[in-house]
Amino acid sequence: MLRGQLITVLTLPGVVVHELAHVLFCLLTATRVTRVRLFRFGNPAGYVIHDRPSSAWKTILIGIGPFFVNTGLGFVIALSALVLRGNGRMESTALFAVLIWLGVSIAMHSFPSKGDAKGIWGTVFDRSHPLLARIAAVPIVGLIYLGALGSVVWLDLVYAVAVTIGLPVALGIRVW
Repeated sequence: MLRGQLITVLTLPGVVVHELAHVLFCLLTATRVTRVRLFRFGNPAGYVIHDRPSSAWKTILIGIGPFFVNTGLGFVIALSALVLRGNGRMESTALFAVLIWLGVSIAMHSFPSKGDAKGIWGTVFDRSHPLLARIAAVPIVGLIYLGALGSVVWLDLVYAVAVTIGLPVALGIRVW
């Protein structure tokens, strides 16, 4: 319990961005947000409560929005630090460390939560939604639960390092 709270505090920017991503996707899908808690001590560390979206697809998008936002923002922040460092333009080691921490912290919270999976599952499997949406939701929810299970063995950290360090290296960007 204490370990989980410590990790949450150390990766607070990632929690905040994760919740803001849900808000962003609510705005993009014209779904009214009724309550937002960007960070708190407890489980969940943050949450967004919103009205029921008008379609199953909007529900799925709101649920998986953090995957795209946190991955992209974490990558961009870390990439900027790595490129500046690799080009000799970043003189401050402290600034480099802060930017890498921000990138990893944000990318580490890319995976939708079990609460997000439950929201998708509960809404999409209402019989009024199209069969194709239900078919699409099954692997999405399954992957979310696998990600949650993988966090026990630090899959979220491995993913964050892959996004912030591994991807730039794979793209041939000089990082050191």
